[in-house]
Amino acid sequence: MPHSAKRVRKTIKGIARRVRELRMIAKGLVSTRHPVLAHVIPMRRCNLACAYCNEYDDHSKPVPLETMYQRLDHLAALGTTVITISGGEPLLHPELDLLIARVRHHGMIAGMITNGYLLTAERIQRLNRAGLDHLQISIDNVLPDEVSKKSLKVLDKKLQLLSEHAEFHVNINSVVGGGIRNPQDAMTVGTRALELGFTSTIGIIHDGDGQLQPLAEAERSVYSAMRAMEKSSYARINGFQDNIAHGRENQWRCRAGARYLYICEDGLVHYCSQQRGYPGKPLLAYTSADIRREYRTAKSCAPRCTVACVHQTSYLDFWRGKQDLAPAQVEQPQGLVRIS
Repeated sequence: MPHSAKRVRKTIKGIARRVRELRMIAKGLVSTRHPVLAHVIPMRRCNLACAYCNEYDDHSKPVPLETMYQRLDHLAALGTTVITISGGEPLLHPELDLLIARVRHHGMIAGMITNGYLLTAERIQRLNRAGLDHLQISIDNVLPDEVSKKSLKVLDKKLQLLSEHAEFHVNINSVVGGGIRNPQDAMTVGTRALELGFTSTIGIIHDGDGQLQPLAEAERSVYSAMRAMEKSSYARINGFQDNIAHGRENQWRCRAGARYLYICEDGLVHYCSQQRGYPGKPLLAYTSADIRREYRTAKSCAPRCTVACVHQTSYLDFWRGKQDLAPAQVEQPQGLVRIS
């Protein structure tokens, strides 16, 4: 396909995607009785072993296709508007394209978080045909080290392939804090993302024991510069990170378990990737009553929460829906936690 025709096709798809996103927002504003975003795990195994990550193993088998279909169908029946597929590494699932197509069959927006290692031109084109809407890759450094192999040096050719072939939206997330050796790497990664026509966001890695430690001066400088590079839409929904960068708690109403659902490989509903075990109910038994209960339930971990997708989803209801049920007593996660 000629380059000009590819550009026109991508533009048309982008306009259609934006219309569906606006419908998603409108639906979320009109009603609080459905999940806005569900994060599903069809594959816990990953081909990498990043030191900060607690969301993978090296042996799990993929969740069977029919089992995943049942879960996606139930999420659609609950009124879910966005599905993000993650892991582990979702590209290891042999029937990933069919899962994406099932999401789109129900009219839901399809997203994916991947480390990008397994992307090829042919694989990207298959994702186009399956109907993927959004893809995110987090790149941690310029050169690989003992903390992370997700480096710009390794992944730049994959990014070039995405720039050439992807008809879906691509966001590159860079990071500061934690074990990241050189905070300036985030600027290099973000600049490269913009050069290739992607959006760029910044996240923070830090100790996950519930104590929000402020970034060092050099890290804050990079963080501020990166935030200025974000599109205004991203800057608004990522504003909670400013408090985290300065070691301040956020006062907000977490809607995990209601507007946001995390579905593990065993098919259980959890608050998020860092609070697995609550409420711990099988998705196929999850009902509108569970959604209403969790919508009204305060979460004791909320002030120190670092999970961006939960914050962003909860913005739809920040002005309404008081949480008058007792806080759920959840433990703080251990190890290093990424804002993702």
